[in-house]
Amino acid sequence: YVKTFEGPPHGIQVERDKLNKYGRGLLGCTIKPKLGLSAKNYGRAVYECLRGGLDFTKDDENVNSQPFMRWRDRFLFVAEATYKSQSETGEIKGHYLNATAGTCEEMLKRAQCAKELGVPIVMHDYLTGGFTANTSLSSYCRDHGLLLHIHRAMHAVIDRQRNHGIHFRVLAKALRLSGGDHLHSGTVVGKLEGEREVTLGFVDLMRDDYVEKDRSRGIYFTQDWCSMAGTMPVASGGIHVWHMPALVEIFGDDACFQFG
Repeated sequence: YVKTFEGPPHGIQVERDKLNKYGRGLLGCTIKPKLGLSAKNYGRAVYECLRGGLDFTKDDENVNSQPFMRWRDRFLFVAEATYKSQSETGEIKGHYLNATAGTCEEMLKRAQCAKELGVPIVMHDYLTGGFTANTSLSSYCRDHGLLLHIHRAMHAVIDRQRNHGIHFRVLAKALRLSGGDHLHSGTVVGKLEGEREVTLGFVDLMRDDYVEKDRSRGIYFTQDWCSMAGTMPVASGGIHVWHMPALVEIFGDDACFQFG
């Protein structure tokens, strides 16, 4: 059954090869304020963050195409900021451009614009967009060399109720099948806390080839991923520099630490 899915567009190892960054976690931040900046000021904030040493910056899930900042304007200014920071640091940088849209056609149009601008990564809200849209975008990213960052906006409506709904462990496994190179996974510390063992359980399900049954971590079935590429967990939400020792201990090197 697993082999009928293509999985992540590229996976952890290919992402590291594209970025030429090895042996450490990736660092990012979400641009704030999330709403209200013009495209030009937004691009300036992106430049300052990337120039300061971060690997990635990120559109918030609410940043889409509002009257004060249309998506195409944002894409252009962010691409300029990315190139400028790359030329000054000598490193490959990226910004998660939110391609989520009302239709698959519009979403793919935004992804195509990102590709034409030469940026390395786009973003999708996979629960609000839906799995069909996500798989379509994942396939496009695979064919055109784009990395795909997945935000889990709306997950709490589905997975927080203990009496009904779908546990995030299941949503994470479904996302790995559908396709995504990054997925927000909670932090254990910080704002979006989760139980440590349970969080580590679905982090392993996101990035390991073979996961043994372990009820103490919420893994009720042995999972063989049949050599499918892994999805990199993203620790995001209320974390700051003092959390770094704990985050590195919990997640290890193959993770993205998203501040802001």
